[in-house]
Amino acid sequence: MSAQQAVSSTDILLRDERSGVVTLTLNRPSQFNALSEEMLSALQDALNDLRQDEAVRCVVLAASGRAFCAGHDLKQMRANPRQEYYQALFAQCSRVMQGIVDLPVPVIARVHGMATAAGCQLVASCDLAVAAESATFAVSGINVGLFCSTPAVALSRNVSPKHAFDMLVTGRFVSSAEALSFGLVNRVAPDAGLDEAVAALTADICAKSPVAIRTGKAMFGRQRSMSLEEAYAYAGDVMACNMMAEDAGEGIDAFIEKRKPVWKGR
Repeated sequence: MSAQQAVSSTDILLRDERSGVVTLTLNRPSQFNALSEEMLSALQDALNDLRQDEAVRCVVLAASGRAFCAGHDLKQMRANPRQEYYQALFAQCSRVMQGIVDLPVPVIARVHGMATAAGCQLVASCDLAVAAESATFAVSGINVGLFCSTPAVALSRNVSPKHAFDMLVTGRFVSSAEALSFGLVNRVAPDAGLDEAVAALTADICAKSPVAIRTGKAMFGRQRSMSLEEAYAYAGDVMACNMMAEDAGEGIDAFIEKRKPVWKGR
């Protein structure tokens, strides 16, 4: 896809690409970007496409309107009151969340407004998150008689069990400052400076070797489920392979020669 590709404003998911940074924008502003079946399908298609694009260095997940994402589309869910439907829907959503985790490049959530329920899950599934000062977060299904079980999976892998369970059983909203202290987001920026903060983070990532970044994301995710002994053995093998990359040689030579490296991407 060409840089700065124009997309119809009627599309529920917008894509913009600039210098290797792809921004996917949830575009259902009047529904607070709720994750309808159609939105989940659009996200899955986009993730599948991005997995095959080696020119992509980083992905930003953003949203239009007043909110980041209000979670699942409750009206659509109530219109299909069948257990089989719900099982298929939550499986579809889980595939999208796992697709974000499995994407070979870093995914950054650009969060403004509210991120609730599966919207909070979306933030937690991203590798990094930058939030506006006014952003709020909640897993609020409990308020309508529904424990946010699938959001709990991602949330509990980002924050401490007590913080996660507190959010899950109270449904309370937490501020961006609390989310930062919990580890749910990495950085908080003034509302007017949110785009600048996201751009600074993407620029920092894109300045690094694409080989090292892709290697690192895959390694980081996989080693988390291993024992300490297994993790070190695996990490040693990965690092040895990484050392054989042309970029590693170039980076070390550049450090020794006190110059900026010129990455080859291999």
